[in-house]
Amino acid sequence: MSFSSTQLSAVRGMGIYEPFHQINSWGDTFRADGTLHVDASTNLPVDTGLDDKAEYGSQESVEPSRSDQESNRPVDKIQRRLAQNREAARKSRLRKKAYVQQLESSRLKLVQLEQELDRTRQQLSVNVLLQGIYISSAADPGHLGLPGTLNSGITTFEMEYAHWLEEQHRHVSELRSALQAHITDIELRILVENGLNHYNNLFRMKADAAKADVFYLVSGKWRTSVERFFQWIGGFRPSELLNVLMSHLEPLTDQQLVDVCNLRQCSQQAEDALSQGIDKLQQTLTQSMAADLSIPGSYRIEMAAAVEKLEALEGFVNQADHLRQQTLQHLSRILTTRQAARGLLALGEYFHRLRALSSLWAARPRESA
Repeated sequence: MSFSSTQLSAVRGMGIYEPFHQINSWGDTFRADGTLHVDASTNLPVDTGLDDKAEYGSQESVEPSRSDQESNRPVDKIQRRLAQNREAARKSRLRKKAYVQQLESSRLKLVQLEQELDRTRQQLSVNVLLQGIYISSAADPGHLGLPGTLNSGITTFEMEYAHWLEEQHRHVSELRSALQAHITDIELRILVENGLNHYNNLFRMKADAAKADVFYLVSGKWRTSVERFFQWIGGFRPSELLNVLMSHLEPLTDQQLVDVCNLRQCSQQAEDALSQGIDKLQQTLTQSMAADLSIPGSYRIEMAAAVEKLEALEGFVNQADHLRQQTLQHLSRILTTRQAARGLLALGEYFHRLRALSSLWAARPRESA
């Protein structure tokens, strides 16, 4: 379609020239066969709809991933908080464990300090009493039945042993109350260690007394009459005490039974060896004292030799106490803490009953002649 110049002027005057001109130019872009003719100099936007679809598709592909990330954020945050809580709980347990260990160490140190204070007070009282004894013995040397001399070592031992018996009664009472109250194993272990150390103090005192007068220690004059009846080389037989304690330690595991039986067998073998040594010493002394009685001047020689042989008796007493000490230590390692506490309680009760029986025997009514 073509317009004349007059018609074009009219169209311009009507203000519709530009749209018609644009439509006319659009018509030129198509070829006669209906295909699209694009001029390289013409920048027409060709809307195929692919860009919008691609953009829409990309948005659809992006949107789920964002939602997944947003949904995963709370889960990650919870996991981080759980991990932080676990780490905080672990550190709290470590701090609590260290605090408990510190308390236990402080308590042990306090117990040791109390024991040292008790020994110091005991030694002070002993020194004061010894001063009084020395003053009175200077005026009357035979007031203790001694031939003009005073054995300060034996006097010290008697006072220390009296104090030891008082402490033994206190330890037994503490063990009984602790077992009835069902305290923790840590607190009970402290009482067990104190009980074992208490017996170790007795062995130390006996070693000092043996140096002062071993015959006084072996004769058992520091014990009651019933205790002396059961005495063996200045103390108790470890194997016999194991038999006494067995009923108080049950129930025992199979391994514990085997270990206790082995300990009892080893103790019996050591006891037999020491008893044979004592018998041999007695025989040697008998032969030494009875030899060459008719030879003049042999008295002093034989007496000097007998005194040298008697010095071996102190070694036997120390070895017997060492056997008793080792038996108690090994037994405490075999047993649990509560079993060891029950064993120490039974041991203290056993010795208390022996002393009570001795008192009853001394106070028994006697028939008049």
